[in-house]
Parts: sequence; structure tokens; C-alpha cells
Amino acid sequence: MKDVTVVTLVLSSLVSLALAQESIWSSSLWKRRQTEGNQKQTYNSVLDPQTTGVTEWTSWFNIDHPGGNGDYERLEAIRFYYRERVCTRPVAMEARTTDWVPAADTGEVVHSSLEKGFWCINKEQPYGRSCSNYYVRFQCPPVNAYWTDWSAWGPCSTTACNDVGIQVRHRKCMSTQGLSLLLKPACDGHHTERMECSTPPCQAKWNPWGAWSSCSVTCGKGRRVRRRSCVRSSVTVQCTGRPVEVQKCGSPCPVLCQLQCPEGRPSKDCSRCVCDGHVLEGEVLSVTGVPVAGALVSLAGQPKVIRARTNAKGLFKIPGHCANPQTRLIIRREKFTPVSIPVYSNSTGTSWVRAVLKSSEKPYIVRHPEDKVRYEGQRVNLCCKATGSPSPDKYYWYHNGTLLDRKVYKYDEDLVLRDLRPEQSGQYYCKASSLTGSIKSSPALLTVFAKGTPPCTSTPESHLIKLPMDCVQPGTYSKFYNAGSCPRNKCAGSLDFDLRCRDGASFCCGVKRMEAKEINCGGYTLPIKVVAECGCQKCVEPRVLVRGRVVAADNYEPLRFGHIFMGKERIGTTGYQGGFTIQVSPDTERLVVNFVDPTQKFIDTVKVFIFDKRGGSIYHDVKVMRKQEPIDIEARESNTILLGEMKGEDPIGQLVIPPNSFHKNSGEVYEGTVKASVTFLDPRNITTATAAPGDLNFVDDEGDMLPLRTYGMFSVDFRDEANQEVLGAGPVQVMLDTEHVKMQEHIPAMKLWSLNPDTGIWEEETDFHPSQVTTGGNGRSKREERTFLIGNMEIRERRLFNLDVPENRRCYVKVRAYMSDKFLPTEQLEGVVISLINLEPKPGYSSNPRAWGRFDSVITGPNGACLPAFCDAQRPDAYTAYVTAIMGGEELEAAPSTPKMNPNIIGVSQPYLDKIDYQRSDHEDPALKKTAFRINLPKPNPNNVEETNGPIYPYQSLIACENAPVDANHFRFFRVEKDKYEYNVVPFQESDLTTWTGDYLSWWPNPQEFRACYIKVKIHGATEIMVRSRNFGGTHPQTRGQLYGIRDIRSTRDLNYPNTSAACLEFKCGGMLFDQAEVDRSLITILPQANCRRTSINNLLQEYLIKHPPVQQNNDSHAFSMLAPVDPLGHNYGIYTVTDQNPRVAKEIAIGRCFDGTSDGFSREMKSESGVALTFSCPRRNVNRESLFQRLQTNPGQTLTQMARDMRESGGRQVRRGSSQVVAYPAAQRSRNQTRRVSSTRRRIGSRTQLGQ
Repeated sequence: MKDVTVVTLVLSSLVSLALAQESIWSSSLWKRRQTEGNQKQTYNSVLDPQTTGVTEWTSWFNIDHPGGNGDYERLEAIRFYYRERVCTRPVAMEARTTDWVPAADTGEVVHSSLEKGFWCINKEQPYGRSCSNYYVRFQCPPVNAYWTDWSAWGPCSTTACNDVGIQVRHRKCMSTQGLSLLLKPACDGHHTERMECSTPPCQAKWNPWGAWSSCSVTCGKGRRVRRRSCVRSSVTVQCTGRPVEVQKCGSPCPVLCQLQCPEGRPSKDCSRCVCDGHVLEGEVLSVTGVPVAGALVSLAGQPKVIRARTNAKGLFKIPGHCANPQTRLIIRREKFTPVSIPVYSNSTGTSWVRAVLKSSEKPYIVRHPEDKVRYEGQRVNLCCKATGSPSPDKYYWYHNGTLLDRKVYKYDEDLVLRDLRPEQSGQYYCKASSLTGSIKSSPALLTVFAKGTPPCTSTPESHLIKLPMDCVQPGTYSKFYNAGSCPRNKCAGSLDFDLRCRDGASFCCGVKRMEAKEINCGGYTLPIKVVAECGCQKCVEPRVLVRGRVVAADNYEPLRFGHIFMGKERIGTTGYQGGFTIQVSPDTERLVVNFVDPTQKFIDTVKVFIFDKRGGSIYHDVKVMRKQEPIDIEARESNTILLGEMKGEDPIGQLVIPPNSFHKNSGEVYEGTVKASVTFLDPRNITTATAAPGDLNFVDDEGDMLPLRTYGMFSVDFRDEANQEVLGAGPVQVMLDTEHVKMQEHIPAMKLWSLNPDTGIWEEETDFHPSQVTTGGNGRSKREERTFLIGNMEIRERRLFNLDVPENRRCYVKVRAYMSDKFLPTEQLEGVVISLINLEPKPGYSSNPRAWGRFDSVITGPNGACLPAFCDAQRPDAYTAYVTAIMGGEELEAAPSTPKMNPNIIGVSQPYLDKIDYQRSDHEDPALKKTAFRINLPKPNPNNVEETNGPIYPYQSLIACENAPVDANHFRFFRVEKDKYEYNVVPFQESDLTTWTGDYLSWWPNPQEFRACYIKVKIHGATEIMVRSRNFGGTHPQTRGQLYGIRDIRSTRDLNYPNTSAACLEFKCGGMLFDQAEVDRSLITILPQANCRRTSINNLLQEYLIKHPPVQQNNDSHAFSMLAPVDPLGHNYGIYTVTDQNPRVAKEIAIGRCFDGTSDGFSREMKSESGVALTFSCPRRNVNRESLFQRLQTNPGQTLTQMARDMRESGGRQVRRGSSQVVAYPAAQRSRNQTRRVSSTRRRIGSRTQLGQ
């Protein structure tokens, strides 16, 4: 009885507990349904756990770690591993990291679902973080029994088509406790559900057709059939259509050959005439007379049918061939241009033909489409022309990279667009193709304005000019003034004919109207002309020049009287010192120049020059390689010539010439002694980089120009010993030692290239294949097996070859040049030639380059320059670069890297600067020049924000590099020069000649010819001082008494004489003004900016001025005035005049002569005893009163009291000044006390302003 009571009590308790938990289960179930689905949380917790009711938590699970894509704690996987430890329907979940941090507190992006579990994905985390390692547990409902999910519906009870049946599905009643089914009734509801189902309608369809049967006849008209079968789901339906198809078939029965043969009979296939007993023989030669073996011979009417092939002697024979005037042969061979020749008959039964094959050349663009601007509804003609051998026969035009439909636009070489619409604006380029390849033109920009749109914005853009040092604008205290400028964009002007390839006149947005204004400089006013309105006008087209000097790479010996070729045309000769000047035509896109030494001391050198399309001249130092001394080799023997012989180093490769390989231009085999000169340009010698011919580019199959990375170049010169006749050779074996290829991925891509001297582009000659060769090496004691890359070539017309690989690991390097080491954004230099040499570091010594691989140059623009370079994403020092900058022949200094690496000076922020490893050329040896720097070239990591802001940009980000703001990372060069200042009343940017404005007060009266004038002023004094020239109109009625401009320059110390310096000061030259109507002798005043007294005037200069009146009175001993000479006086007068098409070049030459004190020399060291015009004595001024610092030391209390009194008084006091007048330098016209008083007042006002801030 007692046991029964106990059992009853236990059952009663269990029943009560079940009833109490039933309500909790209902609320939990409702909450679970609300939170079903995928949840993504970033800052809050995952599914909140239950906090009320009697529930049960599972243990903690961790079945995944955050490696790979993230951390995945899937519910399905947990059930797989832990079976029944997780209930079927959890109502809540909790997640914590292994450090026991709740998921809500980690700040990570996580996901959770009561159906799927918990997961965190690495790539969704902010700032590149990875997911933590999480534990999870689940909360199970406090219920006794529940239904499982419904099973899938069973099959329909009927299978007949178009019938009705029943489908059934089931579910089970489950319990979370072992005795629950004993204490409580089963789950509410049915464990089975039924629904009505139906089968698809009865159908009938055909199977696919079978194959056609064979034709019923062999020729003539016959029949063939094919069949198909019907597939039915019921006998009550039928397929629609026929089960059998019949088709006519048969080929024409043979008929008699209709070919009419003037001689002989038709061939069996009726394709040609056959003359039994007649033989056609022929010979195929190259243009140098060498037999061409392996040439294919076919008839013009059947070019794909090969009739014969030439043998080793270039001979071929076609038996049975009938010769008549209508018969033509086509002869072709790889790397040669196909040729078509006629065949003539004779009475001997044998015909003879001779064909000369010219080496093939890839297409090359000689006319590029030009930028055009049009209005809506007008027409435009974009022209493209390419040459090559054979000539290109197909042209394709693209608009914004999309091929235009030839059928729609009906284009060939020229693309004519009519009835233009604004949406047709964009970039256009053409692609020319031939049998040998393709090439793309430079893109042309077409701008189409909608009707009624003004061609130019009339409102000028902001353009700040710097004011003189003594000019401070009251109120703003600004040192700059907005003179305005017009954008140099092309605009749509009035054309007489709009379908020319090059418009008859170019129109640009330029200055339409200027206004004269005065700048209040406090004590005086400064005249200026500002841009008031812009408009569409004819473009200023200054002359574009390339000039330089050609010298030997080894000892700088000049190439005297060398011949200069552009293509096949000789355009000039170098001077005695190797100098040259080339005028560039306006339509030139790529300037290729070949320097040929008539004395044969130097190898022929092809250069691709960069130039500034905006006008002026760019200076290039051209290095040429001296020819290797010839050696004697026997043509009848096998010969080996080493490539790259350096002391202590193995050769890079070798040439192997088989016996009897040399031949004369007539094709005759040469068997005598050969004078062989092979000059190797070794990349292990960095000094040879600037002598590299061409620009190391090739054109791929798509017509794009891509870079090459060289492993050495060589020039060959084989001559007859007796008469020095040039000999050809072939085949010649080229062997490259793979030990010198440090980047193993380059070995399979290595090719042999030859340079096209007309285009400057390298064209592929042959591939290489690896082979084991036994060699003794250079200085080795035993022979060994080594791997060589071996290729075969023939030496014909081209004599310059290259061992190169195409390189696709490319980047751009951002470089800017500045006027001084202050690196002010407003003082950037344009027209500077920046050169970059790619270096490959020696293994184990990343700072010690072992070889260079490429040489590139670009010109700085208003936003610097972007230089192409090789880079590597895996190793920062896989490639390094050596960078220099030259302007007008003068080397600029690079930002220093010692004594401490300063990111603010170098222009690159940390920690990227350490990765780049910037070092100026004097980093380890202060005695070296400071004109270059070396860097590593790591490819920027796009996931690292420190590397996305320059100075190295991915190759695809050229636009980002070119448009980078001035505060983005970049490398810096600066010009080392004395303090100087230039002010023009009519503003002009000497770096952009298109900014020239035609005005009577323009400093330069002619935009195509610039005349620079300098006067040499000698200073006796302990310090270097500033010297100023004021330049006014002198004799011209339009400019008399009006200011042209101001020039300031600090004198330069003469190292050979104590207390002596001199200044080369620019002044406004006398001569015609822009209207070319009348001469103006400018009124020049020379003013040293110190306590100076004039002591002497050059006698010849004074005599000239007296003989050319009017003579200016020079009563003031502290200054000197004159009317500018019209004649180009020389150093004997102390006047230096140079005329050039570039103002900067003219000024540089004049300054160099002025420093040297000669009329034809050049120096950067001041020689104060030669060629002087004026001499001033500028003794040091004695200080008669104490400075503010000294008074603060001796009597601080009284000094501070006086300063406070002065500040209070200055609040209501205004400095009295004289009436305003237009002067250039007022200090010389004021009294010393007045100047001191004004300066003192400015200091007090400045002090008050600082205190107020």
C-alpha cells in the first residue's frame, strides 16, 4: 500500500509539472516561430536565451574553427556528431568565443538561425579582421510530447493518364521524457493526412528524326528518306504529322572538261593546263641575293595548292607546266612578303623565272586620327594610314573600345561621320591588319556639342600668380593675386571644309578680353592685366623641337657629323660637339630617329624621342655604343663569338656560325677571311642603359604596344676583309646561358627580336628551346653540363638583335619636379625629362643591382609624370628602379635620404616608405652626385590602405596616377638655383607655350621664337644680395612708360675671390613687339636691394649706349638705367642674348654663358672677373641701434611696456603714405626713415594679429 501511495504521488507530481510547462512551451513555440529564418547581426547578440519557465540547456559545442572562410557551427553537423544531445526544435541559442566573450560584444558580423545554427564569415568583417572561434549551446522546450515534421507526400494512387487518385503523408508523436506517454494522452491531432491528386493528360509526341538514308542513285536525280516514331501515354491519343520524310538527292553526273588550253591539255581534275615535256624552273632570292629555301610556289588561280617548294639553293621545278602571259605564280615564305610574278613561254620547252622576296614588316601607323570638335549635325573625317610589308589590307574602327559595324559606317582607312550627335563623342582609334600582324593607332578625342551650347566657358578659371616679396596686400596680407586663365581646350570654330584629315585651322579656348588692374601693395601699386573673358579663337601653335647631344657611352666622345635619319630620309647632321636639333611636325605621334656614324666608329643607334606637343624644345642626352674591334674569322670554319665578356663574369651567351654561312649581296657564298665585329650591350653594366636603342616595346597580335625586358642586345657587322663589303650570314645559332636568367618564369618566354630601324619597334625573329651543352666556362678548371636556350636566325637587312621576354608585371611610378627644395605645389616644373632604369637585384643583395632590364623616359606636365616600370607583388625587391631628372641638359637633385629619412621631404608616408627602401645616390657616399634615387618596386596591395595612395600604382590605374592630387604620395626632384623672382604684367606660363597672349605688354612678343637677354652685375661685398631689374616700355608709343615686368635674382659667390659675387639678371630685350610693326627699346633700371653704390660701367657698353641715343641719365649712384640694346651684344659688353624656340632653353643657355663670362661657353660656377657690365660696392651696414631681442635682454620691463603702448596706438592710427603711384620697386624712392617706419608699423600690426588669433 505504501508503494502504491508513493507511485501515486510521483505520478501526480509529474502530471502537475507537465501542466505547468505546457503554457511555457506554448509561449516558447510562439517566440521561436517569430525568430525563424536567417538572422544577420553586427552589434547585438544572437538569439536571446529563455529566461523564464523550466527549460534545459544543452552542453557547449564547437565543431569548426575560423580558418578558411570563417567559423561555421551548423546544427545539422552538431546533430550528426552528437546524435540525441540536441532536441529536434530548440527555442533559443547562445554563442560565446573561446575567450568567453558573448557574440554581441565582439563587434563582428555574425549569422544565426534555430533551423541552421550559427556562422561567421571572414570576408564580411570590417577592417580586414577574421572571425573569432565560437562555442554554441541550445535551449530545448519543456514539453513531454510533440509532433515531428510531416513527411513528403507519397505517390498518387493511380498511374493512368488523366485520372484522379489519393496522396498520403505521415508524422510521428515524439516525447522528450521517457514516461511522458504514460502520464499524458498522445499528441493532439492526426498522424496521417490525405489529399486528392491527378495524373497529367494523355499525350503523344514524336521522337527525333532518324538519319537520312543513302541516296538511291550514285549520280543524277535520286531520293533519300528518314523516319521517326510516335511515343504515346495512352492508346486513345495519336501523334500529329508524318512518320516519314522524302528528299531529293544526287550529284551531277560527270561531264566533259570545258577548260580551253592554248597549249597542252587539261589536267585530270580540269584545274589547269598540262604541257607534257615542258618544265618551269625558277630561283627565289632575298633582297641581299641570298637563296631562300623552303619557299612555297603555287598558281595565282589556286593559291592553296602547293605546286613546288624551293631547295637549299632557292631553286624549284614544276614539270608539265604550260607557260603563257596569263599564268602567274605566287611565292611565299614565313617572314617574307608574298610576291606574284608572271610566267612567259619560249620555244625551248623550259621556262625560267626569278623572284626576289623582301623581308616582311609588321604594320606601322604613319597617320593617326586627330582630335576634333564639332557641333551637332556637322560632319567629321577621322583618318588613319599604316605601312608595312605587305601593306595592311584591312582597317577596323573603334568607338570607346567598341568595334564599329563596317556595313553601317562604310569605312576603310578613313571614317566619315555625318549628322553628328552628342552621344557620338568619345575616343576613336583604328586598327590596321595584314598577314604579318596588327597595330592600333593613338586614340583621337571627338567632342560633339549640342546646338546652342557655347564652345567655351566665358568665365575665366582661377590662376594665382606670386607677387614681389615687398608687395603685401592690405587686409588679406596675401602674396598671391588671381590673374585668371582660360582652359586650353579645343573648341568648334569656323572651318572652310570639315572633312579634311587635319582641320585647316585649330581652335582653342583662349583669352578674348583682358582688363588692366592695379594691385595695392601697401606703399605702391603694381599694374597687371587679368583675363576678363574667354572665347573660341585660333590656337597658338608654337614650334616643337627636340634637341640634344650625341656622345659615346664609354668616354663621352661626341658623334661628329653623324647622319640623322627619320625612316629612309636623311634629315640632318650632328655638329662638331655632337649637337642636333630636330623640328617635329604637328601630326607626329612617335618620333623615331636613327643616328648613323659615317666613320663606323659607333653602331647605328635608333632612338624614340619624347617631346612636348604644347611647344618648345626637349633636351636629350643620347648615348651611343662604340663598335667592338673586329676580329678575323675564317668563313669555311665553324666560329663561336662570345656575348658579354666581363672581367670575373661568365658570358651571357654566344653566337655559333656554321661553316660556309657567309654570303655576299649577290648571293655568292663567301669563303675568305671575315672581319667580324659583334658589339654586345650588357645589362650587367648599368652605364649602358641609356644607350639602349628603340624603346624596348613590341606589338602583340591584337595591335597593342607592350613592354619588353631585355637580357642583352647585340649588333653584328660582318665584312669582306679585302673590300669591306657587308656580308650576310645564315643560319646562325644564338645561345643564351640560363644561369643569367634569375627569374625562372622568363626562361620559357624568352625570344630573339630584331629592331625595325624605321619604326623603333622590336619584331620577333625566333623562339628559343632549352638544351644541355658541355662547356668549360670562363676560367673554369673543368668542363660541365649547362643549360642553354638555343635559337636560329639569319642575318639579312637588320643587324641589331635583342634577347627579351614580354613582361606583364607592370606598374606606374609617380614623380614630380619642383623649382626649389621647398616643394611648393604652385612651383612644379613642367618639361622635365624623368628617366627610369629597371634593375634586377643580385640574389641575396637587394641593394646591389646586378643588371638593368628596361629604360623609360617621360616628360612632366602640370601634374607631374607617371613612369612605366616593372614591379612584383610577391617580393618587394624583385625589381628596383634608378630614377633621374634632366631639364635643358641640367640634372635636378632628388629629395635627400640622409642623415634621416624624412617622409615629408621625400613625399612618401610611412610605413610604405620603408617597404620601398628609398635611397638617394649619395646615401652611402656623400661624395657622389645627388641627382638620382633608387627604390624597390613592390606592387601595391589593394587591401592595404597605406599602399593605395601612390607613389606606385597598378598598371590598370594609369588615370588614377595621372590625376593624383598633389598631396598623394610621390617622389620628388628639385632644381638647385639661387633665389629668384619673375613678374609679368601679362601673365605667361613658360612651361606651357599655348598660354601666350598677344598683347603689347607681353614679355615675349613672339610665341614661336623667344629671345632671352641678361646683364652681368658684379657685387663687392661680404654677403650675397638680391638684384632687381625694372622693365618699362621705352620708345614704342603703345608701351612707353608702362611696366613689362620685374626680375629679381640673388648674386652668386665667386669661389676664387673673397667678398665678391655676381648676378646674371634678366631684362626685357629690345625689338619688335607682337604686332611686328615697330621696335621698342625697353627702359631698364638695375637696382641692387641693399646699401650699394655703383662704381663702374663697362666701357664698351657705355660707348654703345652713347652711340645709340637717347641716353638715360644715371644720376643715382645706387642704380643704373638704360634703353635695351637692339643688337645682340656679347660678353665684351656684359650683355648675353640667346634666341630659341623654348624660353627656358634660351634662358638656360644665356645664364650658362653669363656665368662663364663668354659668348659660347657654359658654366655653373660664377666667374665674376669675366664679361661684367656693371659693378656695385655693397658694404655691410653698421647697426646703430639695438634689436628687439637685444632690448629684451638688457631692459625687458621697459621694452614690454613700450610694445604694449605701440600696440594700443596702432589700433586707431593709420600709417601716412604719399600718393599712390605705379612703380616697380618703391624702396629706392623712399627715405630710409620712412621705410623703417612702415616696416616697424607692419611688424606691430602683424604682432597684434597674431595675438588676436
